[in-house]
Amino acid sequence: MAFEITGKLIMRSDTMQKSATFKTREFVIEKTEDIGGRIITNFIKFQCVQDRTTMLDRFNIGDEVKISFNIKGTKWVKDGRENYITNLDAWRMESVKLSQDNYSSNNDNFSPPAFTDNASDDLPF
Repeated sequence: MAFEITGKLIMRSDTMQKSATFKTREFVIEKTEDIGGRIITNFIKFQCVQDRTTMLDRFNIGDEVKISFNIKGTKWVKDGRENYITNLDAWRMESVKLSQDNYSSNNDNFSPPAFTDNASDDLPF
């Protein structure tokens, strides 16, 4: 199941080579919401893996971004104790400003069709 969230990029780490065949990179977005007049700020850490680690290179700290991600969980047992980890695995990242600019520029010349009340139109109703 895929999720999306929008926020401000506030931190990105360097790519970490975990093994000869596996690499990961972490980043954090700041998500501020107004909930009934109360401002709530959350800091949400994501990871990206393998070839997705380079997607962060296009963005600067402070950019407003939209993240598409999956939630993954892992269980492991160490010294007789069960441990759990939850990861937010980012697989797409796009600029909110770019998306809004594209929407605006694609719709600047849009005007809805004019309504006419012609009894001679071909509509069946």
